[in-house]
Amino acid sequence: QVEPVESGGGSVQSGGSLKLSCLVSGYPGYRYCQAWFRQAPGLEREGVAYFDNGSPPTYAESVKGRFTIWRDVYKNTLFLQMNNLKPEDTAMYYCASVPNYSESSCRDRPYFNWGQGTQVTVFS
Repeated sequence: QVEPVESGGGSVQSGGSLKLSCLVSGYPGYRYCQAWFRQAPGLEREGVAYFDNGSPPTYAESVKGRFTIWRDVYKNTLFLQMNNLKPEDTAMYYCASVPNYSESSCRDRPYFNWGQGTQVTVFS
């Protein structure tokens, strides 16, 4: 599996928007999960949005209604639109892609093969 390549981070004022992109392969012909995670200094990595090619996307409570995840199959790219950003959204953002042969919840899948991430900084 090729390492994901994230991009689109930056510094924005509170209330602003950013769109993150991740060049990452899926698993053609199979069920798979792709997700955006973030990690702030001193904190554990947390999942914020999950894309399942067989079910609707799911989101962490903290970003529900503000973030939208989707995938462009033809571009092999996973996106995360982030609106109404808050200072607590400041973190390094990563994406990952894993097979889901058991068709379980993408929230419960272990993820690996991380990219370098893209930094998001929200100032008040």
